[in-house]
Amino acid sequence: MDGCLWTCDHLLPTEQATRLLVALIDETEWVQPEIKFGSRVVASPRLAAWHGDPRAVYTYSGIRNSPAPWTETLQEIRTYLMNAIGIQFNSVLLNYYRDGNDSMGWHRDNERELGEEPVIASISLGEKRRFQMQHVKHKQQRWEVELGHGSALIMAGRTQTFWRHCVPKTKVQKTVRVNLTFRQVNLPN
Repeated sequence: MDGCLWTCDHLLPTEQATRLLVALIDETEWVQPEIKFGSRVVASPRLAAWHGDPRAVYTYSGIRNSPAPWTETLQEIRTYLMNAIGIQFNSVLLNYYRDGNDSMGWHRDNERELGEEPVIASISLGEKRRFQMQHVKHKQQRWEVELGHGSALIMAGRTQTFWRHCVPKTKVQKTVRVNLTFRQVNLPN
């Protein structure tokens, strides 16, 4: 099997999603990470924050992320998500897309500390954006969905082995979007 994907257009009710979006934008200490591409370093095309349990350190694109503590808002979303899908998470990556120029390039969440078949649970708040997937071996196999306010997308099984994904830039006028990707980071011994 080449992966497992599940989507839900309205996991969070609109009022709750709006309240959470406003709180996250206001209370999160957003940073613009620098990403390494070989010897080149560039500013990330979005703002980000990493939160989680104290030892849930996560490294991607040459960036070592030590978690900030869970906020009440993040705890509320984590509990709601875990009750909805029955999976425990010890960390979350928040991405803040300020407009259509902010994006996420093609990648797989296949870092060692996520394990062989990680479950990545994504919650989208704010403006609807396109989420694209492409098979890494059979590049003609593509899939796309628009993720809207309060929606969820769960990637599991061998998805990170066989599929890469992105949130492309768009010339269409867009307002703010915050995306949260919950994970279970394998803790060091």
